[in-house]
Amino acid sequence: MIEGRPSMTARRVAMRRAAHQLIDRPLVFEDPLAVPILGPEVAATLEVESAGRAESRLRAFIAVRSRYAEEQLSMAVSCGVRQYVLLGAGLDTFAYRNPFPDLHIFEVDHPATQAWKRRCLSSANIAVPASLRFIPVDFEKESWKEGLCAAGFAASEPAFFAWLGVTFYLAEDVVWSTLRLIRSLCAANSVVLDYMLSRTLLNKDDLAEHDALAKRVAAAGEPLRGLFEPRKMHDGLLNIGYEAVEDLGSADLNARYFSGRADGLSVCGELAHLLCAVGWQGK
Repeated sequence: MIEGRPSMTARRVAMRRAAHQLIDRPLVFEDPLAVPILGPEVAATLEVESAGRAESRLRAFIAVRSRYAEEQLSMAVSCGVRQYVLLGAGLDTFAYRNPFPDLHIFEVDHPATQAWKRRCLSSANIAVPASLRFIPVDFEKESWKEGLCAAGFAASEPAFFAWLGVTFYLAEDVVWSTLRLIRSLCAANSVVLDYMLSRTLLNKDDLAEHDALAKRVAAAGEPLRGLFEPRKMHDGLLNIGYEAVEDLGSADLNARYFSGRADGLSVCGELAHLLCAVGWQGK
């Protein structure tokens, strides 16, 4: 990221999540705050900026990963989890429409991005609930664990972590150290994340799309860094101690969430996967 500036990729993610609310029917992910949090000037440009096949594919992936994360969170809450941590929260709106009254939410993000979000919330008159704590942290330079605990996070109690749209921009060792730390805090912790596939696994079309995306995000000051192979990711998570891993590629996501649609919206290509590493098995 460019010092002192909020994440430009977080802004684009928020725009695609909001565009889904306006363009696609039926909705894969319903978020009534996705458009208001961006403000009227940005909202007015959403349908124009979201045109095109590539944008449709990205919009589908962003919508479905938010739905999947919240589905997994709901399962965790049903198992007794009362802490939800969003690592790299961006403009995620779950905390402001949270249906679980006993759930404590911690939004961890880069200081500049979090300050921008708080301005967006204020401008949109979206109230910050008492159940939420903001934790400004630079993932590359600071300990998010210390920030969490200082904000009232109970490290010895189970928590569900969402880490979406972040691993792409971190070095591989930072990704693995974060996953180990999540597991080490409490054996019952679980995490949902997305990750980008290694270039060696991509076909010609996906490679071209990867390169185009890499060029765009590098120009925004957020170059792609973390690339992974599904088998190594799966085995690595089990070796860390997670009890089970569900890893979903485009075919899996389309079968589960996009089948039978008349508008053709789907996750195409195989640039990235979505997974949930579970620290409990219905305990």
